[in-house]
Amino acid sequence: MTLTVADLRAGWRQHRVEVTFDCATSGVRHHTFEGPLLREVAADAGPAFDARRRKDRCHFLLTVTGLDGHHTVLTWAEMDPDFGGAPIVLATRMDGTDLDVAGSQLVVSTDRCGARYVSRITRIWIGRCTAGQCEPPTARGRRSRESAAVLSP
Repeated sequence: MTLTVADLRAGWRQHRVEVTFDCATSGVRHHTFEGPLLREVAADAGPAFDARRRKDRCHFLLTVTGLDGHHTVLTWAEMDPDFGGAPIVLATRMDGTDLDVAGSQLVVSTDRCGARYVSRITRIWIGRCTAGQCEPPTARGRRSRESAAVLSP
């Protein structure tokens, strides 16, 4: 699945989060972001778990990678409303400015540190990890137990 910022804006309900986080290079930052919840976009990518089985959802990880190579790892459980329910957003707007040119940004609104904020997202990987073993990508990279989405500005 390949998505643009405009696709993210048009295809999913937009959520607004006001955040304050500490950036290692520029200190305390305050921003307002708008965009769809990562959980909703990722669910549409079709991760291969049984949504009725809560424990099955706990075995899934997501990696979000930016254009500069910065990436972070999230668990499905931390954003699932049955568990952490964190409002993790794929921002399409920052402080009232559209991000169509700059690219979507991952916003982990519950974090006090900005290290998991990923700018100019280029790829989101979703896969199953159990007992310390993450399943490698399949040859086609889709629908077995792994899903991927590519975002472009």
